[in-house]
Amino acid sequence: MHPLRALVVGLLLACLTLFVQPDAARAYPFWAQQVAPETPREATGKLVCANCHLAQKPVQVEAPQAVFPDTVFKTTVKVPYEKGALELAADGSQVPLQVGAVLMLPEGFHLAPEDRIPEDMKEEMEGIYYSTYNDGSDNVILVGPLLGDQHQELVFPVLSPNPAEDSAVNFGKYAVHVGGNRGRGQIYPTGDKSNNGAWTADVAGEITAVDHNGDGSHVVHIATDAETVVDAVIPAGLEVIVAPGETVAAGAALTDDPNQGGFGQHDTEIVLQSPWRILGMLGFFTLVLATQIFFVLKKRQVERVQAAGQL
Repeated sequence: MHPLRALVVGLLLACLTLFVQPDAARAYPFWAQQVAPETPREATGKLVCANCHLAQKPVQVEAPQAVFPDTVFKTTVKVPYEKGALELAADGSQVPLQVGAVLMLPEGFHLAPEDRIPEDMKEEMEGIYYSTYNDGSDNVILVGPLLGDQHQELVFPVLSPNPAEDSAVNFGKYAVHVGGNRGRGQIYPTGDKSNNGAWTADVAGEITAVDHNGDGSHVVHIATDAETVVDAVIPAGLEVIVAPGETVAAGAALTDDPNQGGFGQHDTEIVLQSPWRILGMLGFFTLVLATQIFFVLKKRQVERVQAAGQL
């Protein structure tokens, strides 16, 4: 196995272990594979990452408007947020945010091989590790989790295809889909809520008691009109904002919302441009320019002949 690929696999396994037994905040772009193993983009255009990362935050992408075949170019995904921001880990402690991104390129586009990447681009890629969404989708690239304060700009080195070598690729305009995330999600892939979001009441009723457990978690007892008591178990790290004697409606917040992160997506386009089309366009412009110049010269000549005939 290639050393870089082995490193990426090792990092993913380590992150998976941390998620199953979490003790810090993490960003998990590759968890979308469990929900949608074929592609992270649903038929509606939504990326599946938004199913767990419910908060919306902006994401930006910088890519060339057009590229030539068999050319290495840079695509930059920006995941901005206020540096130094902290969020809750699964154990309730405050930890820095981490970031991740998914880049969906057109068919035929893929990560550039290391020997084709310019040295200045390699410097911008330092500390960033890449993996493909699955074995059959080398045009869908994942990055993360990475420490957000150091990687708010994620650089992807991309190699464009050559239609002369691949008959399935044609010159033209293609769509590019980008998703960027900072911080943990509010829902786990299993559907369970994480502690990185406001905890709400399942039923309406009166708060009868709030128990504080030694591990930092809480239990809020809610007495309903049906004279039953429903217990809301609140995980560690969340601050309870209700007190005994208060009345709450179903869906009302029982805690604050500690989330500092969120997910965003952006769609753009890129043109796979033929060099012959550019040369043809330049030739056409040159021909038009020359025609206009000759037309002006001929008009001046006619004017001089007419003026000489009137003398």
